[in-house]
Amino acid sequence: QVQLAESGGGLVQAGGSLRLSCAASARTLSSYSMGWFRQAPGKEREFVAVMSRSGGSTDYAHSVKGRFTISRDNAKNTVYLQMNSLKPEDTAVYYCAADPRALMGEVYGMEYWGKGTLVTVSS
Repeated sequence: QVQLAESGGGLVQAGGSLRLSCAASARTLSSYSMGWFRQAPGKEREFVAVMSRSGGSTDYAHSVKGRFTISRDNAKNTVYLQMNSLKPEDTAVYYCAADPRALMGEVYGMEYWGKGTLVTVSS
């Protein structure tokens, strides 16, 4: 089983930036597609970003494209989500997810999930 632990959430003003981290217990991070999802108050969980096992392919939700960047450091068993130009509508609990399948969770039914980290963006 893969354990995932998110960190880096907090309170920021609109226009600010945050970098979320996801520490994974997997022996080889490159064996997993990795993704970020979020759930705003009163709403259902939604897709944010995903990266293939190789790191060669990424996909982003339209609402965050150009502002958020997913990356990974396999040596550190860590996945990141760099969030720039944050908006109040980005306020949500952000979840890290992992899947051993090749096609980015085939797509995107991720198998393993973290417990989430809260991001609050004020006006």
